Amino acid sequence: MQELFPHVWRTVIIYLAVLVIVRLTGKREIGQLSSFDFVVAIILAELAAIPMESTDIPIWHGIIPIATLGLLEVGFSYLTLINRPLRKLLYGSPQVIIENGRLLKHEMRASRYNLDDLLSQLREKGYHNIEDVEYAILETSGRLSVIPRSQKRPVTPEDLGISTGYEGLPTVLVMDGDVLKENLSKVNLSEEWLKEKLTENGLHPNKVLLATLNTKGQLIVDCQNDDRAR
Repeated sequence: MQELFPHVWRTVIIYLAVLVIVRLTGKREIGQLSSFDFVVAIILAELAAIPMESTDIPIWHGIIPIATLGLLEVGFSYLTLINRPLRKLLYGSPQVIIENGRLLKHEMRASRYNLDDLLSQLREKGYHNIEDVEYAILETSGRLSVIPRSQKRPVTPEDLGISTGYEGLPTVLVMDGDVLKENLSKVNLSEEWLKEKLTENGLHPNKVLLATLNTKGQLIVDCQNDDRAR
């Protein structure tokens, strides 16, 4: 056990250090990482593995490079907010792959983007014919954004001249049995009001999995026990 302890505490420290750095670099999904972000992630993983595997290396020799890399990532992120040429250099630019239903072969060649990838991503978007697409744009993350021709777009209430009411987002009042008091205050409601409404349904907040208030003022409650859900 004593031989394992150094590996355990080193792993915990490195894990916390990497977690802090990743949180500082911002919120992005794996599929939305640019080439620059992806390279940083690979280097970060390699730097984290070295001090965890070898106890001969001082723990600070692992944390300092990780922190330095994290600061560089954060610094470049702020610089790219105000410097468009630098942003273009680090993250690249979106490329138009389809324009007015026509394939732009030179753009595909420049991005090394083949027809199989294009057709696959078009099918994922629900478009099987290239001529149905007005524009297809290859984003810097590698994802394909598709703008269909106007005749191929889904019909909206606006197209039919139908007026719709405001929907908005529901407000979460209870989550995992915890009353979210800050959300109650946002909608000008009290905890007593909430408990009274739940009592009417024979419930207590700690028995509620999720309770939300929609923009129509309706309280929607999901219980911890599925057979009590309302």
